[in-house]
Amino acid sequence: MAFSKNIRRAKIKRTIRKKVHGTPERPRLTVYRSNKDIYVQVIDDEQGRTLVSASSLKDKKAHDASGLEQAKLVGAAIAEKAKSAGIEKVVFDRNGYLYHGRVKALAEAAREAGLNF
Repeated sequence: MAFSKNIRRAKIKRTIRKKVHGTPERPRLTVYRSNKDIYVQVIDDEQGRTLVSASSLKDKKAHDASGLEQAKLVGAAIAEKAKSAGIEKVVFDRNGYLYHGRVKALAEAAREAGLNF
């Protein structure tokens, strides 16, 4: 029986979410990527609240960029928003995606902009 990519990703996501949990001191940075855009949120799981978010859909410059460049712009944007909200340490949740390509580019850009994970 062949599994689809989405079923495989959902299984990996469940495994990751058993281990990764956001707290007020160290919230969870989660990534979602579609074929066109990339979205990222910083979430406090104890209160069930999104603290800050960024996406290539809302940022005109990032939306016009493609692939890795788009991810780098969104990574830098989320780091700036998080730092202005007083968040310096986060836990990275790759959301079932491989740490490769756009997800890796976003994470590295956020680290370079000063986010610690």
